[in-house]
Amino acid sequence: MTRKRRGNPISGVVLVDKPAGVSANAVVQRIKRLYKAQKAGHTGTLDPFATGLLPVCLGEATKASAFQLNAEKCYRATLQLGQRTDTADCEGEVVQTRPVPPLDRRTVEAVLTQFEGEIQQVPPIYSALKKNGKPLYEYARQGQNIEIEPRQVTIHQLTLLTLSDNRLTFEVRASKGTYIRTLGEDIAQALGTVGHLTQLRRLESGGLNIRDAWTLAHIEADPTAALQPLTTLLPHLPQLEVTAAEAERLRHGNPISLATPEVVLVMQAGVPVCIGERRNEQLWPKRLFNL
Repeated sequence: MTRKRRGNPISGVVLVDKPAGVSANAVVQRIKRLYKAQKAGHTGTLDPFATGLLPVCLGEATKASAFQLNAEKCYRATLQLGQRTDTADCEGEVVQTRPVPPLDRRTVEAVLTQFEGEIQQVPPIYSALKKNGKPLYEYARQGQNIEIEPRQVTIHQLTLLTLSDNRLTFEVRASKGTYIRTLGEDIAQALGTVGHLTQLRRLESGGLNIRDAWTLAHIEADPTAALQPLTTLLPHLPQLEVTAAEAERLRHGNPISLATPEVVLVMQAGVPVCIGERRNEQLWPKRLFNL
């Protein structure tokens, strides 16, 4: 006998403007309780000190979260020069200080261009990335020194916004898996000093924009208006309308013969059926939605 899942079988997406001082998971749980949803998840974590766009998926929308998790993201960050912390952000303890050399805008911009394109980045030890099945932050809290392998990430665009009083603010558009805290430390080192992030705000994620996000207070005041359809999560996927018969075939795991792009969001009468992918000139269901 299948155990019935408790909660409301609601599906959709809530675009949250996450405040500082709270974890991404805490925001997800708060939204889940508000909507009494059976399932909830986010599309990519934000550090507790960070703010900005956090898409929270409810119900069937959680099945599409991976397509945002892998998406390009855009951030605005403020880097304090002269002090390095153990967490690479303002929540850690200062572990190193170094004088800041004289800097002008041209010098900083020249350094920033060195980080554009594909780069190797060592993730911070205070992160949820796992090694041997254990989050890196657990090693850090236990005082264990471990080797962290560098990873290749892509910085699509890196722009200096302001520079004053040993502090610079930049905007970065980067691939999945990029740690902006580490990028900040690396920029500081390239400038001949050390540094840590004092502010970090996510502005965009895979076609979604902070302009469309809601604060927690506004969501709680009008949860119905804040809930967006599942399709909101996939603005970068072309939509393909199919017939009722074709939708039924897909729901049973069978392909249909259609010329399509590589990956599409399949719709039938305005309702998402699945995310489909093209294989051998046929469209196969990759992720089915029970809506």
